[in-house]
Amino acid sequence: MTKYILGRAALLVPVLLGVSIVTFGLIRLVPGDAVMLAVGVDARSTPEQVAAIRAAYGLDQPVPVQYARWLGRVLRGDLGKSYRTGRSLTQELALRLPVTAELTILAAIIGTVPALLVGVLAAIKRNSVADYAATVATLVGVSVPNFLLATLLVLLFAVTLRWFPPIGFVPLLQDPPQNLRDLLLPALSLGLPLAAILMRMTRSSVLEALGQEHVRTARAKGLRESRVLLRHVLRNAAIPIITTAGIQIARLLGGTVIIETIFALPGIGRYVYEAIGTRDYPVVQGVTLVIALIFVLVSLIVDILYALIDPRLRTA
Repeated sequence: MTKYILGRAALLVPVLLGVSIVTFGLIRLVPGDAVMLAVGVDARSTPEQVAAIRAAYGLDQPVPVQYARWLGRVLRGDLGKSYRTGRSLTQELALRLPVTAELTILAAIIGTVPALLVGVLAAIKRNSVADYAATVATLVGVSVPNFLLATLLVLLFAVTLRWFPPIGFVPLLQDPPQNLRDLLLPALSLGLPLAAILMRMTRSSVLEALGQEHVRTARAKGLRESRVLLRHVLRNAAIPIITTAGIQIARLLGGTVIIETIFALPGIGRYVYEAIGTRDYPVVQGVTLVIALIFVLVSLIVDILYALIDPRLRTA
């Protein structure tokens, strides 16, 4: 098992390296001058002043040299400083990452728990009212993008009914009830599309498992339906469900960029959104690398769960 985990973990290194190269290159292809936008140089600045600022931030060097220097600092644990604010990116992430993590965890709970229960129920009660209702809900959830869903939720629950605040954030330790009120609408905006996708996959996987020979044999032996479902159906249906859940939960981090901006949450999603607009290279590069790291760690956890469910995969 240890060899399996180490092998999977080793594959994550080239993924992170590739992400860093692509991100570093793409942000520099975006139109606009980082010195003018992020540092705040205006039209009255002389060419000598602009050149001096560009040299101070290392932007006068060739792109490969800039990348090598940045990667060297990252390997030492230094993600750099924001061009716009001058603050350490590590300090900014320490303040903003808990907000995004809390939002992502709440959205994952909203998106997984009901989806698994309803998906299993829809498969067991195939062609029933519950199955048709779940199918309709799935189609709606998959079709509506999260930014549109967020807007509709704000109009209904914040503007019309006034049940929740439209924007704002209170830390969890400061006021837990208000913190939950602030994050519920953003979490629903992220979690409901996840629930729709996961519900669809759960229903399909459980239906496929229900039709297998060993399930019919277990029923013919007189085993209780609950035992057949838990030991023979769900275990065999678990791998595609875990795959979908892992990918979609990791993708929630990408969705926070838009959702945190809509709801004015001080997380890393909104932080990187603002950084893109000002060509704040260190922020975009650092946040993207952190998100990619979280994504690959989730993938590693999914691989470990595979091996725990099906020991045959440990030798793959």
